[in-house]
Amino acid sequence: MSKTIAVIPGDGIGPEIMTATLRVLDALDCGLKYDFVDAGMVALEKHGDLLPKATLDKIAEHKVALKGPLTTPIGGGFTSINVTLRRHFDLYANVRPAVSFPGTKARFDNIDIITVRENTEGAYLAEGQSLSEDGQTAVSMIRNTRKGSERIVRYAFELAVKKGRKKVTAVHKANIIKTASGLFLGVAREVAKEYPQIEFNEMIVDNTCMQLVMRPEQFDVIVTTNLFGDILSDLCAGLVGGLGLAPGDNIGEHAAIFEAVHGSAPDIAGKGIANPCALLLAAADMLDYLGMVAKGDQLRAAIRDTMTHDRDSVTPDLGGKGSTASFGEAIAKRVKG
Repeated sequence: MSKTIAVIPGDGIGPEIMTATLRVLDALDCGLKYDFVDAGMVALEKHGDLLPKATLDKIAEHKVALKGPLTTPIGGGFTSINVTLRRHFDLYANVRPAVSFPGTKARFDNIDIITVRENTEGAYLAEGQSLSEDGQTAVSMIRNTRKGSERIVRYAFELAVKKGRKKVTAVHKANIIKTASGLFLGVAREVAKEYPQIEFNEMIVDNTCMQLVMRPEQFDVIVTTNLFGDILSDLCAGLVGGLGLAPGDNIGEHAAIFEAVHGSAPDIAGKGIANPCALLLAAADMLDYLGMVAKGDQLRAAIRDTMTHDRDSVTPDLGGKGSTASFGEAIAKRVKG
C-alpha cells in the first residue's frame, strides 16, 4: 500500500537534508510517494508568494507533509510561514521529543522527554497587538480557550497512554497570569482525573526551567501553552545536544506536518555538512503517525547505531568527519539491514 505525502524541501540547508532524508525513507521501503511543493524564499522567488495556494491545496489533499526549514523575511509585513500553516490547518498540537543520542556534546545522557505545546492560541496572536501612536506603549493579548486547553491536555494524556508513558506535567503561570494561565491549569486538572493510570503533576514555568536543568530525569511528558511550550521545547533540545536533534510534529484533526525545527542555516548551505538528524527524526515520527511504527523505530535505531559505530560518516557538528550525504547513506545502509 502506497501513500503520497507533500514534501517541502525548504530554504538554505533544507534541500540537502531533505535529499538525505528521502534517501533513507526509500531504503526503508515504506511505500511512500512524494509530491514536491514550494514554500519560503524559493516560493517567493518562483511564485511571488511565501506560501502559494497550490502548496496549501496539496497539503490538504495528502493530509501529511514533511517540511524542511523555511525562511520568513524579517520586516516588510511578512507573516511567519510556520504560524500560517498551523492556523490554516488547525495544527493545534506541537509535539517535540527530546531524546539523548550517543556522541553528542550534551551534558546528559538519559533524557527522554516529550513536550506537547498548544500551537494555535495563547500569546502568539497577530490580533490583539498594538503600539501607541507615540511608540511608547506596546500591548499584546494572551487568549486561551477552554476548547484549546482541553484538546491539548487530552492529546498529551492520550499520547502518554499510547506510548506507555507514566507521567504528565502541566506547566503554567497561574500564580500571576490568573485568567489565561489559570484557565489552562484548571482544565488540565479536570482532564487529568479521566486518566488515573497516569501520574499528574503541575509546575510553574520558572521552576520547570530550573528543574529541567537540575533534574531532567523527573520529566516524562510536559504539556503547556504556546509561548511556554516554545521556550521549554528548545530548552529540552539543549539537554540532548541542540536543535540538530530536534524534530517537530504539528498535528491536527485533518492534517499533520512534520519538520526539522532548526533554521535554514544559510551560512552553511551548499557546503554539504548540515546534520540531517532533526528531519530524519521528524520522518520517523511521521511513520508512527501513518501507522508504520516498526519502520519509525527501525529508523531511530539506525540513527543511533550510526552515531555510535560509524563516527567517520557523522557530520562535523556531532564530532564526525562526514557530510550530510555520507551520514544519510550510512543510515540508509543500516535500515536495509
